[in-house]
Amino acid sequence: MHYNHYGREPVRLGIELLNEPCASAAELGQRCAAAGLVLSCAPTEADRASVTAFLARWRQVVLAVERGERAALLNVLLGEYAAAPRLTDHAGDGWHLHFRDPGVATDRQIAALITVGTALHLTGLGMDRLGGCAADGCERVFADNSRNGTQRFCSPACANRSAVRRHRERRGTGR
Repeated sequence: MHYNHYGREPVRLGIELLNEPCASAAELGQRCAAAGLVLSCAPTEADRASVTAFLARWRQVVLAVERGERAALLNVLLGEYAAAPRLTDHAGDGWHLHFRDPGVATDRQIAALITVGTALHLTGLGMDRLGGCAADGCERVFADNSRNGTQRFCSPACANRSAVRRHRERRGTGR
């Protein structure tokens, strides 16, 4: 099975990087590699800072509730980071599409992967398939890959805590 460079993994990576930011450029490189991303160069601290700034903008896409707003925000990022698709076999792992120009800086490569991956995620699964956790006090985000598209929480732990809270409120024990 051939890896899809712009599939689920870049979106998962973006979510992971938002929820648990990297402490160093080396960690960013390790996490990209673990997600299956083949980077042109190892990330630098400047790349990490740039990716962090990009992720703050991408978070707005993730948290947008209205579909048109989400599309508009994502279109801005696509215009800034993506390029016309082109076929490549740069890593010798098979021909695939790149949605970025050859030789772009590492930070822009990561942003292009996450941005195009997000567009494919939303158009393939549905425009509502990203969001912020519905649990009180949780700031984490998620990409909904569920079968029915109704994910509301970032994790089973947050879902369980919310269910217990609702149950206690209904029973009047309100702890």
